Amino acid sequence: MPKNTQITIDIGSAVRQKMSEQEVSIAKLARKIGFDRSNLGKQLQNKHIYPELLYKISVELKTDFFIYYSQDFQKHFENEQFKKMR
Repeated sequence: MPKNTQITIDIGSAVRQKMSEQEVSIAKLARKIGFDRSNLGKQLQNKHIYPELLYKISVELKTDFFIYYSQDFQKHFENEQFKKMR
């Protein structure tokens, strides 16, 4: 893997924050997406979430969590372009 390609996003934290804003409990979200409550709780403690699960969460919370990755990619790309100009 090339240097400086570490993912710095804590998507679990972003999801938990959105759940808090929308006052959605882990139990309620788990029911809505058909996922085990305790397993979902564990997943949300991680910095990374499997894309399939993140998609279901995104749909249920009406939030595009994938944009966090797109924005991070864009920043990385812009930094690489800037370095080439130096």
